[in-house]
Amino acid sequence: MLKIHEVLDESVLPEKTLKLAFEQRQKSRLKTHLTDGTEVGLFLERGRVLRNGDCLKAEDGTIIAIEASPEPVSTVHHDDMLLIAKAAYHLGNRHVQVEIGPGWLRYAQDHVLDNMIAGFGLKFVSEEAPFEPESGAYGDHTHSHSH
Repeated sequence: MLKIHEVLDESVLPEKTLKLAFEQRQKSRLKTHLTDGTEVGLFLERGRVLRNGDCLKAEDGTIIAIEASPEPVSTVHHDDMLLIAKAAYHLGNRHVQVEIGPGWLRYAQDHVLDNMIAGFGLKFVSEEAPFEPESGAYGDHTHSHSH
């Protein structure tokens, strides 16, 4: 098993890829497989959330890129940013993690939340997509490489 202890601060050219859903990218200890089938163990600093594009360095020097894998999400698109802001507020008030983009927001698929969103007069699309929620007011804001 390839052991990984280090998250690199800079983006470097990766040799291999590790695809993980958001829930997995929050774990500091995880046994999984690279996209090429190589078994890996993550032994990372607690509290670190891996983001799409982050690079890791294995004990043997291998550089591994993190790729956010598609997962079940609900995505809301609307031209009325006030409605989007209200939806984001109510999701956040329920401590739901939300990804926000221009004219849209996304959350982990949940039928109760979908019904709440529909109640605001918004339509959502259930889909499989990478999920990169906001880090929060006190989260890590040093994430600076491009996606």
